[in-house]
Amino acid sequence: MNTAPERREEILATAAEVFAAQGYRATTVRRIADAAGMLAGSLYYHFDSKESMLDEILSGFLNELWARYDAVLGSGLGPRETIEALVTESFREIDRRRDAVAIYQKEARHLQDQPRFAYLAASQVKFEKAWLGTLERGVAERAFRADLDVRLTYRFLRDTVWVAASWYRPGGQHSPEEIARQYLSMVLEGITLRE
Repeated sequence: MNTAPERREEILATAAEVFAAQGYRATTVRRIADAAGMLAGSLYYHFDSKESMLDEILSGFLNELWARYDAVLGSGLGPRETIEALVTESFREIDRRRDAVAIYQKEARHLQDQPRFAYLAASQVKFEKAWLGTLERGVAERAFRADLDVRLTYRFLRDTVWVAASWYRPGGQHSPEEIARQYLSMVLEGITLRE
């Protein structure tokens, strides 16, 4: 028999699937309860609202992502190696929390103005600072081209990596590390043959 914490995690995983598929606003507590195989009233034993569930899903995702990013950023790697490690950790996080990533992409902009979700805007600022800072350091240290538009490069990297949550399926043909390696090869080496 599941303990209350285990059941709570199962409900959160189910809620994340439903939010990712239907969107936060379109999802009802009844729909989450149905998907979790329980009565809607029983869901309130574990969570006081669908907003609470969403908050735990998003904050859990960001806390885990930042623990991994902070480890990379604090490891003393060079700029190229830092970018490689950040991209790899991003794909690993997509593998672990694909639904949470999809929810974040769809809902963060609308939610970050609400006091309960203010951490979303703060995380976005921190995210941008980490990636831009690494790219700027790479230009300054001549690891990257001097003419590199770091803001455009940041946006390209961010968008091409995180949009993968829309098509990536855990257990698929390629591991997160292999996908990261392929993406990094395209970004850092290009796709044309060198003569």
